[in-house]
Amino acid sequence: MSETSFTDNAGVVRAGEELNASAIDGFLKQHVSGLHGEPHIKQFPGGASNLTYLLQYPDQEFVLRRPPFGRKAKSAHDMGREYRVMQGLRELYPYVPAMVAFCEDESIIGGEFYVMERLKGVILRGDPPAGLNFSESDQRALCRNMVDRLVELHQADWESTTLKALLKEGDYVERQIDGWCDRYRRAKTDDAPDFEEVMSWLQQHRPKQIRRCLVHNDYRFDNLVLDPDNLMNIIGVLDWEMATIGDPLMDLGNSLAYWVQRDDPAPLHMLRRQPTHLPGMMSRAEIVDYYLQRADLSIPSFDFYEVYGMFRLVVIIQQIYYRFYHGQTQDKRFAGFIQAVQYLDGYLRDKIHASSLS
Repeated sequence: MSETSFTDNAGVVRAGEELNASAIDGFLKQHVSGLHGEPHIKQFPGGASNLTYLLQYPDQEFVLRRPPFGRKAKSAHDMGREYRVMQGLRELYPYVPAMVAFCEDESIIGGEFYVMERLKGVILRGDPPAGLNFSESDQRALCRNMVDRLVELHQADWESTTLKALLKEGDYVERQIDGWCDRYRRAKTDDAPDFEEVMSWLQQHRPKQIRRCLVHNDYRFDNLVLDPDNLMNIIGVLDWEMATIGDPLMDLGNSLAYWVQRDDPAPLHMLRRQPTHLPGMMSRAEIVDYYLQRADLSIPSFDFYEVYGMFRLVVIIQQIYYRFYHGQTQDKRFAGFIQAVQYLDGYLRDKIHASSLS
């Protein structure tokens, strides 16, 4: 079977997340010359945060991104910001899709949105597509390539581009810890733990920002597009909604929050969204060691960044569950998110009790 048959495909649009094809068509034909017919709309899997759709014209395909329906944090779903960031990144990081158009008129589909080129390739989600077999050496090579692309982003010369507008004064680490603690408290529901012990530990042990760099803030396998003819080659990086100027080790901590390895407890495997459990995949410790080597950095412990990344994931899960709890979305996928939040409270408290920093 050809590897091209494993290209990531969109499916049926989920109930309650339908789009107005005629309205989108009218907008897009004002920005793309020679566009014919009307779009057939499909939806890509995932999409607990911003929603991603495939627009299929008779002779062209595009991808549309819009915020979720229901209550949303404006700072995390700013389509105009994401569009401008990707435009700026395209100049210095070749893995960003080309932008087509941005629409700030929310009356067209009920929210801002942007349209970009479609990168056709393989995206690794929970498990590899059936029939796609990686050797252990392939998987280690893919892990290294994934880290190499992240290091490349962190070393990009953003200061000479429009991306310098993303820089905020002050210490990024301090701002992130304060911000995520505040977000959790505001998103807490009656059935959620308070996480006060974890938040207190993060406040007490936060290091100074190690340096300033571009950060993706959601860098993981299911946001990478692999070349269908050479799966070790990463041809695209997607989902830049939280990209900014930040700290490289905080970005790595965010990535490793999703890195469920083979020997992790069973409840963590319930959260797994990428095939990092397969034989040959690096462990979290190996990823950290390889990253530090490639980035030429040295630190006494990665514990803070690992706990931070997982706590940040807790907040994201809780924010999504908040919308379900209050009836602002009917997406049944989110009903069980509270169980993950409850489990991760104990998991993180165990982590901080065992940490060399405690």
